[in-house]
Amino acid sequence: MWLYLTPSRRLLSLRRSLIQYRSITLENSARKAAVDKVISPFRSICGKDNVSLGEAIREQHGKDESVHRCRPPDVVVFPRCVEEVSALAKVCHDHNLPIIPFGTGTGLEGGVGAVKGGVCFSLRNMDQILNLHPEDFDVTVEPGVTRKALNAYLRDTGLWFPVDPGADASLCGMAATSASGTNAVRYGTMRENVMNLEVVLSNGTVIHTAGKGRRPRKTSAGYNLTNLFVGSEGTLGIITKTTLKLYGVPEAMVSAVCSFPSVQAAVDSTVQILQTGVPIARIEFLDDVMIDACNKFSSLSYPVTPTLFLEFHGSEHSLEEQVSTAEEITQSNEGSDFQWARDADTRNRLWKARHDAWYAAQALRPGCKAYSTDVCVPLSRLPQIIVETKKDLLESRLTGPIAGHVGDGNFHCLMVVDPNDPDELHQVHLFTERLARRALAMDGTCTGEHGVGLGKRALLCEEVGPLAIQVMKGLKDSLDPRNLMNPGKILQRGEL
Repeated sequence: MWLYLTPSRRLLSLRRSLIQYRSITLENSARKAAVDKVISPFRSICGKDNVSLGEAIREQHGKDESVHRCRPPDVVVFPRCVEEVSALAKVCHDHNLPIIPFGTGTGLEGGVGAVKGGVCFSLRNMDQILNLHPEDFDVTVEPGVTRKALNAYLRDTGLWFPVDPGADASLCGMAATSASGTNAVRYGTMRENVMNLEVVLSNGTVIHTAGKGRRPRKTSAGYNLTNLFVGSEGTLGIITKTTLKLYGVPEAMVSAVCSFPSVQAAVDSTVQILQTGVPIARIEFLDDVMIDACNKFSSLSYPVTPTLFLEFHGSEHSLEEQVSTAEEITQSNEGSDFQWARDADTRNRLWKARHDAWYAAQALRPGCKAYSTDVCVPLSRLPQIIVETKKDLLESRLTGPIAGHVGDGNFHCLMVVDPNDPDELHQVHLFTERLARRALAMDGTCTGEHGVGLGKRALLCEEVGPLAIQVMKGLKDSLDPRNLMNPGKILQRGEL
């Protein structure tokens, strides 16, 4: 491109590059000076041992499970309570230092990368489970509490928290990305299960999105601030507490696996099961490539064809009716090899295989990394988009087994790519762009549960349009006028 420019345009391009380089250099120098000034106040707030400048610690907190490269922060702090989070945020605000919240690092869209440097707030030390109200089916937790830790704590209460993204993620982190998972078809996503949030804004102000201590099952009071912060990916504030809905542990659970001759047959079964009112808890789709990978990785022997994993929750009597209806529907759509799992060990083994799909996909190409796409479309469009996507994968000669939460219209291509092959990385990028735009053309979304992060910012603009982006920008400017909260995520540079 440079060779085809006229001399005057080359000079203009070079001048712009030099200006940009000088701007970045000055910005980095100013930030380094600011970091040097805040170390002492940080240590006085949360203790010397809870402030780290070590390279290994910074790199650990500069990346998640995505393919995005590590962007380490300048310093990592480990606050122990909301008061320390607030005090630390005030110091960052006074010195114009970016703030990046960090939970467990299990995100898939580069959401924790410090693209502008700054201070990572690692919230693992805030790990208290607070204010359990069994009779009201709710609990409040701090950001260091993970999904598995909460359910272990609830084991003797007859209650559980069902939102299950697969990874043992931080519950506040799950709220920040509006996560969901295999149980969403029955119990909803994080957006439906968060009742209240405690949030620290960029200037250290602490707010409670539904009012301090409030936990009604429903409300019509004012703007829905809770859902504004759910899915905000740390760009509006730091979530330091979340109040969650809980559910009674089902009396009985039954799982099943069923094979189908085509994608259309599997999705038709799903739609018909939902239309009959069967309160199915989980219904997951795996294509032939994915089920073959799971067979090899988890030592299973399912037929290598499009497959549904199903689970039903309820009383013993209600399960018989649900199972009978589901089996009848799947058989009418040429479903075969129907296998039931009634005991806990067999069920757990089945769902562990589904949750290990990520690692099964990676095992197809040892030494490579996986990247998960995350489109979601209306149920009626699911067969078409999966068929077109499989054709695209074959024509592009890419490895991308498909698994999805078919009851929601949400599916993932687990792209297995050599991170050291620039051409392959480029081909995967082009494929994911085509897939996302295919979903948008079918009235869907570019991300069903992983979030926007770094990689889907342009797609977000295409999805919601420039006017909605301007509203988002206005909200960001109002809550974070200096653009200190997790900068570079969700909204693109030119929109801020």
